[in-house]
Amino acid sequence: MKNIIQVGIIMGSQSDLIIMKEAADILTKLEIGFELQIVSAHRTPELMFDYAKNATDRGLKVIIAGAGGAAHLPGMVASLTPLPVIGVPIKSSNSIDGWDSVLSILQMPNGVPVATVALNAAQNAGILAAQIIGSSNLDVQKRVSAFKEELKVKVNKSNEDLEGSF
Repeated sequence: MKNIIQVGIIMGSQSDLIIMKEAADILTKLEIGFELQIVSAHRTPELMFDYAKNATDRGLKVIIAGAGGAAHLPGMVASLTPLPVIGVPIKSSNSIDGWDSVLSILQMPNGVPVATVALNAAQNAGILAAQIIGSSNLDVQKRVSAFKEELKVKVNKSNEDLEGSF
């Protein structure tokens, strides 16, 4: 059975896919349905407007928006939808070491919040989207808890490996 699509993952260009795939991968692991689309704030503003305005009608609960350079996509989408938007700043080829993207997404005016993860941290955006959905869905919450337990086990295993190496 296919998971119901609850998360929209959008990005400004095809080159962002290598980073944004990490959000898709974690949502797949956590069994949360998502859609993936290129939606450029600058090159396809009508598509961006339509995507954001109709997201709730399509059943989305959260939008993850990744963008590099001027990175207007997350903020513009957040201005058009009542859904939580998670911005992923991407260090792109035209980026100023990624800082332009970070600041463009982070420095939103009051009234238009965008949750912002670290540079290129699409996996964290996927986890945060799952936690948002999990706040009202016990099954998702349990999967997120199990995922976090796996992280703890990995760290403990790493410490055991360190102890044996000296």
